[in-house]
Amino acid sequence: VNLKLFPPPKKKDSQVQVMEDTVTNAEKSFSQFCSLLAAYTRKTARLRDKADQLVKQLINFANTENPEMRATLRNFAEDLAKVQDYRQAEVERLETKVVNPLKLYGVQIKQTRAEIKKFKSVRNNEIKQLEKLEKLRQKSPSDRQTIAETSVQRASVDASRTSHQLEETVDTFQKQKLKDIQKIFSDFVTIEMVFHAKALEVYSSAFQTLESYDLEKDLEDFRAKMHGVYGRYDARPPVMDTTLSPALPWSLAQSAQSTIQSQRKEAVSEDDSAEEDPVEDLRGQAQGLHQ
Repeated sequence: VNLKLFPPPKKKDSQVQVMEDTVTNAEKSFSQFCSLLAAYTRKTARLRDKADQLVKQLINFANTENPEMRATLRNFAEDLAKVQDYRQAEVERLETKVVNPLKLYGVQIKQTRAEIKKFKSVRNNEIKQLEKLEKLRQKSPSDRQTIAETSVQRASVDASRTSHQLEETVDTFQKQKLKDIQKIFSDFVTIEMVFHAKALEVYSSAFQTLESYDLEKDLEDFRAKMHGVYGRYDARPPVMDTTLSPALPWSLAQSAQSTIQSQRKEAVSEDDSAEEDPVEDLRGQAQGLHQ
């Protein structure tokens, strides 16, 4: 047997090292990406929850104010609630299209590592057979040398076949990894752009609502009340002012929260239809983040 026909061990060892480094680097990076983006998604969900609390507080405060401020704050609260509807859709999409695909890489990396381990075992067997043949050559018993040469040939064929399979496996892994990185972060950017575009539209409406607030009208109303309470003494019994009510009507107060909740469902549905690559409604799967 001509030993020159067999690939040098160092060359194959170098190939295996490159493959192992590729998988190790992917494992480390994807694990960090997954951890960071999962935290990003959770913080986005917490921001949504805090904004919901702000909406409730705005409505409560509006109920104690004069008509102009009450109407302005209620409209502003509705716009802010709508932004949180879009933020909820953002959270669901981040979980589905960014975080979950990263989690799946644990399985792929484990499978690729198993293939490398299998090849290394076969390769070690080939090296042992070559070493055994070399020892027999030195002793020169022809019959035993012939048997050893046959074992070496068989081991070499197994190693060559396994090496080819491993190269295909790692090549496929690398190709898929690069494509997935491109898609995952493209989806991430798309999700963020859709949210911010829609949020900007709603915030613009909220800004106009606040800008159009008629402060003077509320001041006139307030001063009229002040004069009515602290004005000159009048012997006649006071007449109750039924035209000015600083409190929000009971029916409106009761429906405020249900209105926000129904708008959230409509906005999420509207947001899904506006995206080029729509994501199915996964709100049920994202309840954990909303808690």
